[in-house]
Amino acid sequence: MTDTDVIVVGAGVVGLAVARECAIQGLSVILLEQALQIGTEISSRNSEVIHSGIYYPTGSLKARLCVEGRNLLYHYLDTHNLPHREVGKLIVATDEEELEGVGRLLRQGEINGCDDLRMIDGPTVRSLEPMLSSVGALLSPSTGILDSHSYMLALQGDAEDHGAAIAFKTPFLSARAAKGHFIVKAGGSEPAELKTRFLINAGALHASGIARAIEGLNPAFVPETLFAKGNYFRLVGRTPFSRLIYPAPQTHGLGIHLTLDMAGAARFGPDVQWIENIDYTIDETRLPAFETAIRRYWPALPDGVLVPGYTGIRPKISGPHDPAPDFRIDGPSVHGLEGLINLFGIESPGLTSSLAIARETLSRLTGENRPCTQPKLK
Repeated sequence: MTDTDVIVVGAGVVGLAVARECAIQGLSVILLEQALQIGTEISSRNSEVIHSGIYYPTGSLKARLCVEGRNLLYHYLDTHNLPHREVGKLIVATDEEELEGVGRLLRQGEINGCDDLRMIDGPTVRSLEPMLSSVGALLSPSTGILDSHSYMLALQGDAEDHGAAIAFKTPFLSARAAKGHFIVKAGGSEPAELKTRFLINAGALHASGIARAIEGLNPAFVPETLFAKGNYFRLVGRTPFSRLIYPAPQTHGLGIHLTLDMAGAARFGPDVQWIENIDYTIDETRLPAFETAIRRYWPALPDGVLVPGYTGIRPKISGPHDPAPDFRIDGPSVHGLEGLINLFGIESPGLTSSLAIARETLSRLTGENRPCTQPKLK
């Protein structure tokens, strides 16, 4: 039986960030991943946006960790020379009703600590992005993009440089709480039992199933994880936009928005499609709805320029008709099981917040206060 200080389950961006933070703090770490490589699900199937922290309710984990995480992330990307750009974002209103809603976003963003936001009128919008149809917009200069795979590789390298070990093709099977530790059963070609002081469930889409396999954890503290697929369509040819373009937000999503990758290519999405099982097949029948939504803010969208891209799946811990929930970082103060952290509902802005989530997780695990110490954005 192998002894370790920490076992982290799931090598997505959050699991990697958590493993890195624990290893840097001098803990021995084993990271279990059922796939062949890092970040094969949510972390590689998203918009790769660095969010500024506008949308989230006052006092929520999403609000606090997004703003803190954005600062940490930009600092990390800069110091590691990783691909990223602060391209800025426009949240556009196409009528007066939407303009009122976008104005509320300005106030919420300012409460959350976004200090560079400003409202601009229709003519100013068109001076920045001539192809947009808008009566006004919220400009977020510090919104950016990154290469998520390069970022995850850097996190993996940092974790391993500080002694963490990653076990690929090694699914978590179960865990049993004992006095002061856990006995974890891992599968794969070489099944093993591991003894660990701390167990961190960063299983994302699988987090609820992992939690249910932890003997000693009250099932009342395990939410159901629902799957909301997001389809993306790519733009053929050159985009006329230099910034990210978001419509006024919608329930359970931020609307069909335009984002850019590091090569400058544009993609649209995601939408929200509730599904029963994990399925990454893109639904091409949704293309007309995409075109209709996009033409509200880009009326000149040509016919036939959108092609199927890819899909991602969000791990939702609320249903289609419920308010969007906060991140859940459930430690011993929630469920009473010493040494265990369950991360539930880590969807957007999880990528932006990943370094801050890692700090928060370790803080809740050890009872120590680890405030953000990185410099704020200029």
